[in-house]
Amino acid sequence: MSDVQASAPTAALRLLADPTRAKIITLILNSEDGRATVTKLAEQLDLSQPTLSHHAKALTDDGILQRNPVGRQVWYSVDPDRVDEVSEALRTPAESHLDADVLGRISADLAQRFAGTFGAETVERYVHESYALLAERANITRYLTSLTSKFTADRLSALARAQARPVGEIPEVLFVCVQNAGRSQIASAILRHLAGDKVSVRTAGSEPAAVVRSVVTTALDEIGVSLDGEYPKPLTDEVVRAADVVITMGCGDACPIYPGRRYLDWELDDPAGLPLPQVRRIRDEIEVHVRELLTTL
Repeated sequence: MSDVQASAPTAALRLLADPTRAKIITLILNSEDGRATVTKLAEQLDLSQPTLSHHAKALTDDGILQRNPVGRQVWYSVDPDRVDEVSEALRTPAESHLDADVLGRISADLAQRFAGTFGAETVERYVHESYALLAERANITRYLTSLTSKFTADRLSALARAQARPVGEIPEVLFVCVQNAGRSQIASAILRHLAGDKVSVRTAGSEPAAVVRSVVTTALDEIGVSLDGEYPKPLTDEVVRAADVVITMGCGDACPIYPGRRYLDWELDDPAGLPLPQVRRIRDEIEVHVRELLTTL
């Protein structure tokens, strides 16, 4: 089972895997007042009322739908407590394609943000390159628009810092592992948690995965540490040049070497495919390394 499947709401997915039931829920959610009758749904889906009633009963028995008789009619609506769960289960991954208008908007917004530091052409080039890296190299499909914007902004910020190399500012640490979905994410989350804004933290992967593993999120949550919206991203040159300390974890010689940076390699097991108890052990080993690192920054 993939990380996406493992983290998704299994009860809703099981029922909504049936395309007819998925269409029923979609029609109800998209209706003007968030409810519909069997008669209306049967007409919209070109089904017999007994067939539609059968699906509605299954969804009601599971608690996804609520049944509300009004006179001779019965209205169905999605249980308010399960709207988020159901909406997530119905979500289909976006195609790995953003049209020119979307990329243009991202470029314009970031050009305004980085005005005085980078020209519009530079920003636009980074937007298109970042989009390609996420969509093609990292195989990102979900939230591709917002992640393209965030990834570009992170890269431009790193580039600005690398060019200026300010002295006396907060230290910058870069964690790199293979998929940027396990070890590097655990390390960065713990360092952010312990250091706050006293340290700037970035992550990257030599062969990034599509999502952070759900077991990693669980292991961090157990010790009160949040991922804070982090996501797997490819290793790019400017983030290495911006770093004061580069810490690799099993990615070999993927990182370029620049003078003036401190390079460390932490030998840690890869949590990929491991059960939670073993991921906890890796998490605890990483925490020891991170606390030691903090004393040297």
